[in-house]
Amino acid sequence: MLILGIESSCDETAASVVKDCRTICSSVVSTQIEEHKKYGGVVPEIASRRHCENILGVVRQALDEANVTLADLDGIAVTYAPGLIGALLVGVSFAKALAMSSGKPLIPVHHIAGHIATNYLTFPDLEPPYLCLVASGGHSHIIEVLSYTKFRVIGRTRDDAAGECFDKCARAMGFPYPGGVHVDNAAQSGDHTAFKLPHPIVAGNEFDFSFSGLKTAVINMLHNAEQKGIEVNKNDLSASLQYTISEILTDKTIKAAESLGYKKVALAGGVSANSGVRAALSEACAKHGFEFYMPEKKLCGDNGAMIACQGSYNFLNGITADESLNAIATLSMEDI
Repeated sequence: MLILGIESSCDETAASVVKDCRTICSSVVSTQIEEHKKYGGVVPEIASRRHCENILGVVRQALDEANVTLADLDGIAVTYAPGLIGALLVGVSFAKALAMSSGKPLIPVHHIAGHIATNYLTFPDLEPPYLCLVASGGHSHIIEVLSYTKFRVIGRTRDDAAGECFDKCARAMGFPYPGGVHVDNAAQSGDHTAFKLPHPIVAGNEFDFSFSGLKTAVINMLHNAEQKGIEVNKNDLSASLQYTISEILTDKTIKAAESLGYKKVALAGGVSANSGVRAALSEACAKHGFEFYMPEKKLCGDNGAMIACQGSYNFLNGITADESLNAIATLSMEDI
């Protein structure tokens, strides 16, 4: 079985061909980081325009590198939610046209489900059920993966996502966009005990997150220091920030696994590339006797392979769409 996956939910135009659910035949990603860097973040209108310019070439290259044609494919999978609506529409419209013109099934894929699926590409023997922490610039969720296509969200952020906290604090520290990787690099030379940062408490659900208070505390600290002419050690602050976010994510995930009786825990999303988060959750799982899974770093960011992988499982479970498929900016995992 060969599935083409198309991803355009934010600022990466990506396509991939995956064979038999878990073997990557090709993976092409065209990133817009350099263009958005001058604005300090993703500009939706620019992202949409670049997707329009790049998507044909990216898909063509993915097919060429996999040495397949449209006729060889069993289906075309595409991210339809959630994400930037203009960016999503480019991928969805292209995939619909490709499916209709080739007569291939169209397979809708939820972006977060795609991130979870990166673990299947890294670990051929991993099977549901298990618990997964999905952390990125737009999402921070603790999800029960009940089957390849059924999910239950048991914890989520009430405000900022973990990746957003990293990026906005990084910007306040003067690091270029995207800031998360610069915080990670600086943290390697810093002292994580140098700054005592808050661990926001959320009422109502013990597994929910909140990162806006932490972000505000860091930004206020930097502003106050600037007004007083005090220089803040960026390495130490980066290390303290990374340690705090890693601790919050890890503590909630381990508590959820213990409460629900899971022995398998996975990590996914853009923040899963962060060395502090990877180490903290890995060590905690080892301490509690849990099996731990996390994707290769090259699969942590947005890519087409994760969409093709999840699309393969959707296809096997009869989840397809017709020409009425539309892009959706916000959609809970439980509503797919």
